[in-house]
Amino acid sequence: MGPVERLHMSVFSQSFSPCGRFLAAGNNYGEIGVFSVSAALSPDAGADSLKPVLAFTAHEGPVFSLLTTDGVLLSAGNGEISAWSWTELSKKSVKPLWSKRPTYSSSLEIPEINAMVWNPRDNSLAVGGGDNNIHVLDLEHGVFKAVLHGHTDYVHCLCMREREAELLSGGEDGAVRMWDSRTGRCVHCLEVHKYEACARPQHGKWISCLTTDSDWMVCGGGPALSLWHLRSLSPTSVFPLSSCQRQVAFHQDVILAVGEGPFVSHCLLGGAVKTQIPCTPQSLNTLQINAGSSEHKVLTVGGSSSCIDVFTNPSYRAFSLSF
Repeated sequence: MGPVERLHMSVFSQSFSPCGRFLAAGNNYGEIGVFSVSAALSPDAGADSLKPVLAFTAHEGPVFSLLTTDGVLLSAGNGEISAWSWTELSKKSVKPLWSKRPTYSSSLEIPEINAMVWNPRDNSLAVGGGDNNIHVLDLEHGVFKAVLHGHTDYVHCLCMREREAELLSGGEDGAVRMWDSRTGRCVHCLEVHKYEACARPQHGKWISCLTTDSDWMVCGGGPALSLWHLRSLSPTSVFPLSSCQRQVAFHQDVILAVGEGPFVSHCLLGGAVKTQIPCTPQSLNTLQINAGSSEHKVLTVGGSSSCIDVFTNPSYRAFSLSF
């Protein structure tokens, strides 16, 4: 890849391997880079340890979403999902296990797949994107088994409320929908922009980020980033972040958020922004916590740059990986 492409690179998605030793990152050129987190963290790491051990073209358009399930890396681009074996990738072997496309009502346009979430309960994958629908893939049998209709515009984000077997989705239409993953029925629809405390009409109503820990939900986008109690379905905290957030995660006693602007925001559950940690990219798309590994516990952040910042402690950027 030439310097010009690198200059215009954006990292859209990330996922750690099940063992936590590797990080996959997807960019706007359809490439997946696999980095060795263990090599980058080792005391004798050199410049080469910060480069991908493997980089390959996975999709024709951008890699909008990456997700790891049982030993498999799933990648999504324009209308297509591909599966890669982590064991094979770690041996630098690149051959998809399979590629699948949901059935779209129009054959003319190929909707991008913006979000994927795995439901371990029934080993299914929910994918959402540009056709306003959520398609559910039975990973056991490799067939799409359901389509959830309800959003009237792009689906941007998905997450599982595992204890309740509910799927949450957020879209360009401003709605957060809660679905019973067993029946595919929409059980609640929250229009976040209609709550005065969250509304920011100047930014629009779209929901671009969403996460849950079963009792609580955090969401934001055009509306302000806010914390919701899911039993009462009401916002309990609204965070004073002026920019639009693109990804958010619960981490210990804080909420980590990234979006427009070169920093990771640490938000306290009570509504205050505790700190903002500077990052290399000027705008951020993705943050990932390496939860599966105690010895490689890092936070990684990517955005409008070929660099992926690595935090060995959430309050301090240690170094950057680079495509």
